[in-house]
Amino acid sequence: MRGRRGDRMAINIREHMAINVCPGPIRPIRQISDYFPRRGPGPEGGGGACGETPARLAPLALAPPAALLGATTTEDGVEVDSYDSDDTTALGTLEFDLLYDQTSCTLHCSILRAKGLKPMDFNGLADPYVKLHLLPGACKANKLKTKTQRNTLNPVWNEDLRYSGITDDDITHKVLRISVCDEDKLSHNEFIGEIRVPLRRLKPSEKKHFNICLERQVPLASPSSMSAALRGISCYLKELEQAEQGPGLLEERGRILLSLSYSSRRRGLLVGIVRCAHLAAMDVNGYSDPYVKTYLRPDVDKKSKHKTCVKKKTLNPEFNEEFFYEMERSALATKTLEVTVWDYDIGKSNDFIGGVSLGPGARGEARKHWDDCLQQPDTALERWHTLTSELPPAAALPLA
Repeated sequence: MRGRRGDRMAINIREHMAINVCPGPIRPIRQISDYFPRRGPGPEGGGGACGETPARLAPLALAPPAALLGATTTEDGVEVDSYDSDDTTALGTLEFDLLYDQTSCTLHCSILRAKGLKPMDFNGLADPYVKLHLLPGACKANKLKTKTQRNTLNPVWNEDLRYSGITDDDITHKVLRISVCDEDKLSHNEFIGEIRVPLRRLKPSEKKHFNICLERQVPLASPSSMSAALRGISCYLKELEQAEQGPGLLEERGRILLSLSYSSRRRGLLVGIVRCAHLAAMDVNGYSDPYVKTYLRPDVDKKSKHKTCVKKKTLNPEFNEEFFYEMERSALATKTLEVTVWDYDIGKSNDFIGGVSLGPGARGEARKHWDDCLQQPDTALERWHTLTSELPPAAALPLA
């Protein structure tokens, strides 16, 4: 097609792309993404001539999100979440396993390895480690961390981290955030990438394998000039706003495993303080010195206080102590058991970590645990409970 000198020839955009991409006769195409096909999962699908769509190929632009992060099943029936290729991201990929043990209320996180991480140091390598957080929730109270692997972009951890006290309700609405960071001894640690896995994707007692590309940190609506601390607060508030249930509005400060049993022979309530998990860190060393106090309210004579021993420098203390309240079972129907966890400090007031109340005025699992104890005498019932930042009025001034 020829025009007069100085006239611009009008070429259709499809013809223009076809001319630039593929020599030879111009053939009509449906869309430009046909020139950049993506292989399907089948064994066939070899490349064809330019302008032809090979078998078993799908355009990248039309590929559904499941093609980028899909669930496949191996020959042994294990469900796997993975990307098609390791080179689809500049941040790298992370391989890990998750298992929810419904019987022991435990979430097992096996951090296996990473590949092709983004270089963060001057030597072109990184010193990566992995952090885990359960959202929504207080980051300090539920942070788990692997060891640091030095000078590598393909670290292998093979570490098992676990969360105790995970209930079916947690599996329904919580999200596991997995972050990969670079450790720097002389400056702040640097963020490489993260993955967020809704726990509702897990099935009880069934291990799920993941091999997923890392993503950049979720951007916040706050100004770029905002400090890191304020950005962290903004992120935490945003997580709280997205929580579906009312108890999520209170900051979680850890978990406590309590045992309740009414003894018909001794005519009293036996309270067992078994252990705590993932308590909030109250000291500058990143730990706490926790102990537990119990009260049976109302307490006119102020004789119902019991206190465990102090466990030094730990966020996962084991107490295994029992307290006894002599009282008729009918009288317990109007009582409330207050359990509070404190951080012991020498020379100043002890810090409140978290608490939970069990009784007729409680809600959810705390109310059910109390009712089951009264309805099933002479039976020891162990349940995990969430510690919240709500301070009982009577516990505002702790005694050492």
